Amino acid sequence: MAERVETTRLEPPAVPAQSELASDTAAWGTAPTGTSPLAHVVLYQPEIPQNTGNIGRTCVATNSQLWIVQPAGFRIDEKRVRRAGLDYWQHLRWAEVPSWENLRQQLPGKRFWYFSRFATQTIWEADFRAGDAIVFGSESSGLPRTIFDPTGADAVRLPTDPRVRSLNLSNTVAVVLYEMLRRRDAAKG
Repeated sequence: MAERVETTRLEPPAVPAQSELASDTAAWGTAPTGTSPLAHVVLYQPEIPQNTGNIGRTCVATNSQLWIVQPAGFRIDEKRVRRAGLDYWQHLRWAEVPSWENLRQQLPGKRFWYFSRFATQTIWEADFRAGDAIVFGSESSGLPRTIFDPTGADAVRLPTDPRVRSLNLSNTVAVVLYEMLRRRDAAKG
């Protein structure tokens, strides 16, 4: 029998225009109280609503929190985002932040991992831990070099055949989250 988890229900606010975003986060969903997220999934200026919806669904499945760094290429209330997230969106812990600097303020003390096809370290070499922030760039241009160094110890890539430039963003996030879940569960014994 499944254990009942107490939840806190946050009502969705009116979604502001990007120019109206405050320095605070805008978030809603049902989050298990007393549980820490497996990971903080950060999408830096995502462009494709369906990817974000799919990533949201994977975050629910892995008990992870989704962060969206604005500006995004869509409004979070678009049908395409919700449709891709199916009926799981109401259970998603997520927040929008107006800038990279604001995100860093929201996650003090967290370890950050930056995903890029230019990184030298593979996912299998990274020392992921529960609660880490995993950062993914926009679908068309990735992460800006002002945020990370591709040769840094915190830069990670998924190994792919040289004929493949990159994987779909939602697929990449899913691989990383399930690798983190596998490691966490293996550490429990």
